[in-house]
Amino acid sequence: MKQEFKSGFVTIVGRPNVGKSTLLNKIIGAKVSIVTNKAQTTRNNIRGILTKKDEYQVVFVDTPGIHTSKKELDRIMNASALRSMKDVDLALFLVPADEVIGKNDLFILKELEKSEVSKVLVITKADLVPKDKLFAKVLEWKELSDKFLDTIVTSTIDNINIDKLVSLIVKNLPENDYQFYDDDIVTDQPNRFAIREIIRENILMKAGQEIPHSVAIMIDELEESEDDIEITASIIVERKSQKGIIIGKQGSKISDIKYKSKKQIKELFEKNVHLELFVKVQENWRNSPSLIKKMGYDKNKY
Repeated sequence: MKQEFKSGFVTIVGRPNVGKSTLLNKIIGAKVSIVTNKAQTTRNNIRGILTKKDEYQVVFVDTPGIHTSKKELDRIMNASALRSMKDVDLALFLVPADEVIGKNDLFILKELEKSEVSKVLVITKADLVPKDKLFAKVLEWKELSDKFLDTIVTSTIDNINIDKLVSLIVKNLPENDYQFYDDDIVTDQPNRFAIREIIRENILMKAGQEIPHSVAIMIDELEESEDDIEITASIIVERKSQKGIIIGKQGSKISDIKYKSKKQIKELFEKNVHLELFVKVQENWRNSPSLIKKMGYDKNKY
């Protein structure tokens, strides 16, 4: 008897910095979502696609971390993440093994329990705690809710239960006679988005704690040929002091950001890369709906 093909949408939710993007990249086997050690690096709902020919296709939605809203951009990101819980076949709720259960965790749990979507609790970063504390964390969550199909403990570092999680996801997808994307597609994000995220990640990695998340990237020009890709991009910050930090002494930091970004873009597109970066100050852009839209974070597009 022929095995039925399964396909569907899975959202990944959780508060900032619990390992959503890392897990997505691990499952897909490719870098489709920005990863740093800083909270709030994901700003859009990024789709990663996992396909096993003639068996299944899982379309993952990696969401921004849900958190206390302070600025207009934060509110858009929260609304985006919460909307992702609708119209999906399964929700993965990620919580870290090495931190206490906080108010943001409980807020997300409450929102999830309002939804009829099937839910799986994924306890991440299992490599960071001893087994007895891990067991206690599982029990703590079970006391808080009985609405989960299953609870699974994972570690992307030690590759704990990643395959088991994928099997659990596929098991709970509907049987369909179609798939949403071609077999070789791993993300539906356009080239401009991917380039923007690579540049932004390198800024966050290079600038350390000196630059908060008041940085955005605008792709001013993008031209592609068979062998080359030419990019002109603006790095937008909110203060002159931030501009100085990104440029660095005698341009050292911006040069490094440019070098690393070019290398990663070249690996992604397998083309020669010509990249020009400019740093510009746009005060308080995160509180301006029109500027947020211009930066590519239009809430109506989520």
